[in-house]
Amino acid sequence: MNVFSFFAGAGFLDLGFEMTGHFDIVYVNEFHQAFNDIYRFSRECMNIHPPIYGHHVEDVSLLLSEEKINPLIAQIEESKQRTLTGIIGGPPCPDFSVAGKNKGKDGDNGKLSGIYTEIICRTQPDFFLFENVKGLYRTTKHREFFEQLKQTFINNGYFLTEQLINSLEFGVPQDRERIILIGVRHDIARNLNLSVKGMYLQDFPWDSHKSYQLDRIKEINWPTQTPYVPEEQIPVPDGIIEELTVQHWWNLNDTRNHPNANMYFRPKAGLARFQTTDEGDDKRKSYKRLHRWRYSPTVAYGNNEVHIHPYEPRRISVSEALALQSLPREFVIPHKVTLTDAFKTIGNGVPFLAAQGIANSIYDYLNRE
Repeated sequence: MNVFSFFAGAGFLDLGFEMTGHFDIVYVNEFHQAFNDIYRFSRECMNIHPPIYGHHVEDVSLLLSEEKINPLIAQIEESKQRTLTGIIGGPPCPDFSVAGKNKGKDGDNGKLSGIYTEIICRTQPDFFLFENVKGLYRTTKHREFFEQLKQTFINNGYFLTEQLINSLEFGVPQDRERIILIGVRHDIARNLNLSVKGMYLQDFPWDSHKSYQLDRIKEINWPTQTPYVPEEQIPVPDGIIEELTVQHWWNLNDTRNHPNANMYFRPKAGLARFQTTDEGDDKRKSYKRLHRWRYSPTVAYGNNEVHIHPYEPRRISVSEALALQSLPREFVIPHKVTLTDAFKTIGNGVPFLAAQGIANSIYDYLNRE
């Protein structure tokens, strides 16, 4: 199946789809040049061919002009003649985040969700994926806007299904919730004999590619805080799921020897804050010290949020942050990219294993016997 990607960033969501072996990313839109540079470079490192309809580094709102939308419609129609074709993307979400700007649909980023919805409705892909923060789904004033977006999709010929997922369920070492909305056009649903009730898809296999149950994860007696001792060895505690821990993923990706291992911010104000915080003390807004034998809080490096290495007096590196997003060790960020851009795009990205799991569920659903 072919996929047109919007708000692609460094392409974590896209890579999840690509690595299933069932989807081909054929068009990429991203506003920020540095993020697109990372996208291109990482794909070259992984020997993934570029999108046949190209990279489009531009403001997505420009695509609503007749000059831009008509070629896009033609490309999607051409793709649909060959195979099922979808649109995927997660509009920037700080305006819906409780920890962010919280300006909602009227914020500069909030408006992008409406623009993304309009692009989908005007180009009419066979299916789409809309990803956003849980605040759009759970916060009362934002939920009303989310329901309006859903009604727009329904009015333009789509059956829908949605779920609030947590990346932990897919084996990502990170406590990160996101709302996922999926739509399938009416004629495609009928042709594939998909079960529907009212305007909603039935029996979508949301859980078929999850590795763990969230309730079970949260019931585990994870280690809390341990006094910080540089380079001290701590054995794996009994009763935890090691595959969901920070240290497991850093070992798996060999982060010390990764090309991005030495990319991290050096403190300008001394080491005091890096030498006094307990391992696992992640309750503050910033300067959270990760625990090696626990999963990370949400990987988000904006708003001065700092994650400290469990047993070294420094911030975590780019290679370590990539591992917390469950990316393959072959994913590399070019050294010419600034640390600010590197960490921002890592924090913005959809965790790779979550993206891959959802992509596999979409494939299974659209290819049932």
